[in-house]
Amino acid sequence: MKNLKKIKFSLVIAMLFVLTTSSMCSNDDDNPNPTVNNPADVINILNNGTWRITFYYDTDQEETTNFNGYNFTFGASNALTASNGTNNYTGTWSVTDINSNDDSISDLDFNITFSSPSQFEELTDDWEIIEKSTTVIKLKDVSGGNGGTDYLTFTKN
Repeated sequence: MKNLKKIKFSLVIAMLFVLTTSSMCSNDDDNPNPTVNNPADVINILNNGTWRITFYYDTDQEETTNFNGYNFTFGASNALTASNGTNNYTGTWSVTDINSNDDSISDLDFNITFSSPSQFEELTDDWEIIEKSTTVIKLKDVSGGNGGTDYLTFTKN
């Protein structure tokens, strides 16, 4: 009789263990929301309003002040404009998924091209998106030539 109670108790404990551990499992990790980190999501965020550069670090020094007073508009048809009320510069922009097999934010490239002036040409690159929200886009680029790392942050006005 004692052995039967011991077996029942062991079964109850085993069942509780199984129920507890199985409830901690989630399929969120296996099936991420495919709309979270797709290019259209980032494009929709950027198409609304104007943005400013709140941080720009070029390899070994901060150069944020080079862009003070400029508002950036990420328009339709990949049109990018930067204006400070006096000077207007145009370029192009796009967001591409460099690895469509998953939805990692690091697989999204934020492409910027300016042909002038020289301070804006420094922004020309295929940036890796490292963080995004409806008000902030943080980018990183590791240079292929010298291996330096650049950081760029756009904040919505």
